[in-house]
Amino acid sequence: MAGKTGGRGGKKSVSPSSKAGLQLPVGRVARYLKKGKYAERVGAGAPVYLATVLEYLCAEVLELAGNAARDNKKTRIVPRHVQLAIRNDEELSKLLGSVTIANGGVLPSIHSVLLPKKSSKKETEA
Repeated sequence: MAGKTGGRGGKKSVSPSSKAGLQLPVGRVARYLKKGKYAERVGAGAPVYLATVLEYLCAEVLELAGNAARDNKKTRIVPRHVQLAIRNDEELSKLLGSVTIANGGVLPSIHSVLLPKKSSKKETEA
């Protein structure tokens, strides 16, 4: 009886994700690229490259969000930590400038006009 490995001489199939050393599914990214009709044809390297870029961006955001959670003495990342991570990073803020994160809140900031004026020693003496 021939099973799944019968035609290949007993070798087990290796996924494109494991070949590339990625966590994100390269096959699913390829399927979405083809289904989305972004181009008439999709090369073999395109989904691998896109999955690599997406995985890098995810790792970057998660690392910064984890740091924000640790700063707030929390062990779980919530949308607020993701918001703080993205808005405090210059490049991610530029990339995701028009994105609204649900339950993210806003960055804590007070406009300089609203702060109380500092009185100098010369004014208090006169």
